Amino acid sequence: MRKGLKWFDDKLISLINDKMKNRFLDLFMYRITDLGGAIFSTLFLISLVFFGSKRMKLIGLEGLTILSISQIIVHTLKKLLSRERPYKILENLNTFGINMKDYSFPSGHTTASFSIATTIALNMPKLSIVALFLAMIIGISRIYLAVHYPTDVAAGIILGVSTAIIVHLYLLNYIERIAEIIGLN
Repeated sequence: MRKGLKWFDDKLISLINDKMKNRFLDLFMYRITDLGGAIFSTLFLISLVFFGSKRMKLIGLEGLTILSISQIIVHTLKKLLSRERPYKILENLNTFGINMKDYSFPSGHTTASFSIATTIALNMPKLSIVALFLAMIIGISRIYLAVHYPTDVAAGIILGVSTAIIVHLYLLNYIERIAEIIGLN
């Protein structure tokens, strides 16, 4: 199984990082990837809590809960598994001057993106295609920039989606109570 995953990683990273490479994607992927970062993800959800309608405030609070839980899991797995980033191991990758000090598995940007996208999809189904498409582009950008293997991104998708579904199904009542207590509902 490990050989199969390595083959998958090698083939897909070659396709996305090398064969798809062009000037437009170099600029686009370098910029879009930031939408999955900690600063943008957190500020986006906080802005929903402070500036949104009653419904958006609740979605923002649910998203912050999901983001917090999923990122704790991400950073725990990164420390436990200590997988080096592809640009540090594989030769002939297109790198973009990104030098990260943490580990690769799972992708935190992808996890955050899919946490938020799934939260939006569960609460506002009409926006689900747009939200999930954007999250997928952010995940692909992580491979394009050679900071993650495809399996890192796949794990981020699974982690983000599953955390959002579990919280939505089992913790939403508690989040609604918290919203009432702090005056958001």
